Amino acid sequence: MSQIFPRSWVASANGHPDFPLQNLAHGVFSRGDLGPRGGVAIGEMIFDLQAALAHDLFTDEARTAAEAAGADHLNGFFALGAAHRQALRRELLALFDEASPHFERLLALSPALLHPMGECRMHLPAQVGDYTDFYVGIHHATNVGKLFRPDNPLLPNYKYVPIGYHGRASTLRPSGTEVKRPFGQTLAPGREVPDFGPCKRLDYELEMGVWIGPGNPDGQPIVIGEAASHIAGFCLLNDWSARDLQAWEYQPLGPFLSKSFATTLSAWVVTPEALAPFRRAQPPRPDGDPQPLPYLFDAADQEGGALDIELEVLLQTEQMRAKDLPPQRLSLSNTLNMYWTAAQLVAHHSVNGCVLQPGDLFGTGTLSGPQAGQHGSLLEMTEGGKQVVELASGESRRFLEHGDEVILRARCKGDGQVSIGFGECRGRIVG
Repeated sequence: MSQIFPRSWVASANGHPDFPLQNLAHGVFSRGDLGPRGGVAIGEMIFDLQAALAHDLFTDEARTAAEAAGADHLNGFFALGAAHRQALRRELLALFDEASPHFERLLALSPALLHPMGECRMHLPAQVGDYTDFYVGIHHATNVGKLFRPDNPLLPNYKYVPIGYHGRASTLRPSGTEVKRPFGQTLAPGREVPDFGPCKRLDYELEMGVWIGPGNPDGQPIVIGEAASHIAGFCLLNDWSARDLQAWEYQPLGPFLSKSFATTLSAWVVTPEALAPFRRAQPPRPDGDPQPLPYLFDAADQEGGALDIELEVLLQTEQMRAKDLPPQRLSLSNTLNMYWTAAQLVAHHSVNGCVLQPGDLFGTGTLSGPQAGQHGSLLEMTEGGKQVVELASGESRRFLEHGDEVILRARCKGDGQVSIGFGECRGRIVG
C-alpha cells in the first residue's frame, strides 16, 4: 500500500520538483526594500522568517533557531547544530501542513509571510571563512589521470587520503552570477616560454557543496563517529576551471589562478533531515582496495553515510537562446560516485587539529560516473579537447565559449518517497 504524505496549504508546494513540504531548504533573499534576510523555500514561495517571528509563530528552541536562520547570513544558524535545526523543522512542518490548526490565521498573514521566488534576489547563504575543494569523485580522478598517466591514472595516496586543496572563498558566487573568462599564463604545445592572455579551455565541474555547522576547538579533531553532526546542509557547486592555465601552473603545488576566479553555488541549503530518506550505504570498495584507516572508518557511516542524489548538467548557448531552444543535457551522474563520504571529509580535514568554523564550505570534487554520458566536466567528455561535443543547435564544443550558460540540477528520488531538489546552479560565461 502506497504511503500518504502530508500536503501543504501553500498550493505550489504540492508536487513541486524541488521544494515540496518535505524539503524546507534554507537560504538568504531580498525583495524590494527588504534587505537580505533568511527564508525557507516552500513551492514557488519564500517564507520570511523575520516576518514569522514578528507574528510570534515559533516557540522555545525553534524560536532561537528561527532568529538565527532569519538573519542576513546563516552562520549563526549553522552553529546551533542539529537539535535546534530539527526543532525549527518540526514547527515549520506543522505550520505549512494543510491540516494545521492555525491555517486560517496563516492564510490571512500569507501576504506578509510569503514572497514569490520570482520577485526575490538570492544571496550566498553564509559568510564563508574557508573553502576547501576535495577530489572524491573516483571516476573523474581516473579519467583525468588517464589523460596524463595512461598506465597509472591514480596516484598511490588516492585510496588512502581524501585529496583536497584550499580554495578561494572571496570568489564564491550565488547561482545566476555571470562568470568572467579569466586571464593568466599558458604554455602552448611546442613552446618553451608561456604567453599571457584569456583562457581558451574554460570548463565546468559538477560538484556538491557541504556546509559546515558546529566547528571544533583548536587542536581537537572531529572523530569520524561524530563528523556527520558537524554538517549543516548541502548545495550544488560548479568549480569553474581554466584548464590551460591549470596545465601550466599545477606542478608542483596544484591549482591556483585556474580555480580561484569563480565558483558558483546553488542558493538553497538542503538540510540533513530533508535528505534522511535518501541515505544509502557507502558503495563497497573494489576488491583489492585498502580499507580506510581507523580514524576514517565508522560502521554507521559506512551503512548510511552516502547520499543518493541524481546530478544533471545542462548547457544553453547564445544560439540556442536565439532559436528558443531549451538547454541540452550533457551528462547525468549521482553522488553515489563519491569514493569518500561527507563525514570522512570532515574527519580528515580536522584530524591534524585544523579548526573548522560554521559556514565553512567543502566542495566534493567532480562527481562523474563510470559510463559515457556521466562525465562531470568537458575535459573528460572531450578527452582533453581531442573530441567534440555535438549540440542539437548544430554547434559543437570542446570547451566553453562566450555566452554559454551551464546549469546544474540535482534531484533526490526514492521508492515511496516525495522527490526533493536543490534549485538550479547557473552561470553564464561573459568575455
